[in-house]
Amino acid sequence: MKTVCLFIYGWLPVILFGQNITTQLAASVKKLEADEQFKHAIISMYVVDNKTGKIVFDKNSSIGLAPASCQKIITSATSFELLGNDYRYKTYLTHDQPIKNGILQGNLYVAGSGDPTLGSSRWKGSSEENVLKKIAACLQKNNIQSIAGGIVADDHFFLLDAIPKGWIWEDIGNYYGAGVWGLNWRENQFDVTFKTGNNANDATTIIATQPAAVLSTWSFINFVKTGEKGSGDNGYLFSAPFVKNIIAKGTVPPTVNGFTISGSIPDPPNLFLQTVDAYLKNNGIQVQEKNWSYTEHLVNNQTLFIPNGIRLDSIVSPSLDSINYWFLKKSVNLFGEALVKTIAAVKAGKGTTGDGVIIIKDFWSKRGIDPPSLNIIDGSGLSPANRVTANALVTILNYARQQKWYLSFYKSLPVINNITMKDGYINGVRTYAGYVSSNNGTTYTFCFMVNNFHGNPGTVREKIWKLLDVMK
Repeated sequence: MKTVCLFIYGWLPVILFGQNITTQLAASVKKLEADEQFKHAIISMYVVDNKTGKIVFDKNSSIGLAPASCQKIITSATSFELLGNDYRYKTYLTHDQPIKNGILQGNLYVAGSGDPTLGSSRWKGSSEENVLKKIAACLQKNNIQSIAGGIVADDHFFLLDAIPKGWIWEDIGNYYGAGVWGLNWRENQFDVTFKTGNNANDATTIIATQPAAVLSTWSFINFVKTGEKGSGDNGYLFSAPFVKNIIAKGTVPPTVNGFTISGSIPDPPNLFLQTVDAYLKNNGIQVQEKNWSYTEHLVNNQTLFIPNGIRLDSIVSPSLDSINYWFLKKSVNLFGEALVKTIAAVKAGKGTTGDGVIIIKDFWSKRGIDPPSLNIIDGSGLSPANRVTANALVTILNYARQQKWYLSFYKSLPVINNITMKDGYINGVRTYAGYVSSNNGTTYTFCFMVNNFHGNPGTVREKIWKLLDVMK
């Protein structure tokens, strides 16, 4: 028993004398439900004592709700189990014809395995600069001064559908809604910079993209206006895989040097090929024929023959535990979608999101989780159509505590409000799940989810954090 003073939501303090943690949580949740922002919401919370395994608190823990990014916990734990914390992606450089007098007589193939880190700035070894240097060094080592054919992006390791079912139009053109290919590049993102006006509602002009090739490859239709001073980033990009036009809408605040937002690349293998081609030519290696990708030929009903080429070298990704660190810590949706497809490709030979989801649900079903409590359709939680129970998330978190990879998993979770937990947010949804220690040394595994709250998400967050403080 302990005596605590709770300052809840800016109300007068509520003194709880001698109440146990269960009673305190029940009182706090009841007050939350009475709050106007939660009037039409569904709240679910499940808390377990890690030492005894006893249920400390249970509120709607068997009701499936949209988990937002807390769904990444499921993908992360399953990846550790089915792929291993030392799993690495490999991108192979191969050729199909002999090398004579410094000339590769055929094509140079870059065969992807779905590596989501290729060209990523999060690791020095995977950076765009290092990848390009390695490709050029490989050709120079093999005395290839010219390529008589073209460069081919062999991205068939994952099947055609880059975007999982259930993702919405408002998301998929922006950086956090980037799809995943068999060959990814720069986390499939680009930046676009707008020159703003001086006053609200002034027109803007697109002045640059990074990489620069994005501006010359895709057509931008710009409806972005200048917002009020201090209004922040309210600009959105609308596009989809293989489209030619990128539509920009919304507002960005007035700035002197331009304001930058980030979008998803409609065709990452295409941009990769352009980048490699330009780099090789700048380093004295000429590419004579047109470059092409497997998926490009597939959507254009062209020949899809990919030979079993002679391997020159490979580009190896960071290990899965390192990828997982960024996946959870910075909530990188692309990494989750790549992991789901990788599980499917490795375990079933078919790199699709749907097959990966089936494997994930089957894995946890064999460990006592009822499949309907993991009604998932992607790996990141971006789709508002996902439904997961708080009970299932706590079960997975407790399962992780017993595994040899737990330390890597635990260190990857963000520390938010002095609690080690994953957070999730999409429209009308706030979720938190993780581990918390109380002042008396008791540790808990917990999950809190709310769907359909009303009003400012920032104030909702603050109110939930104060609820979670009860467990400290």
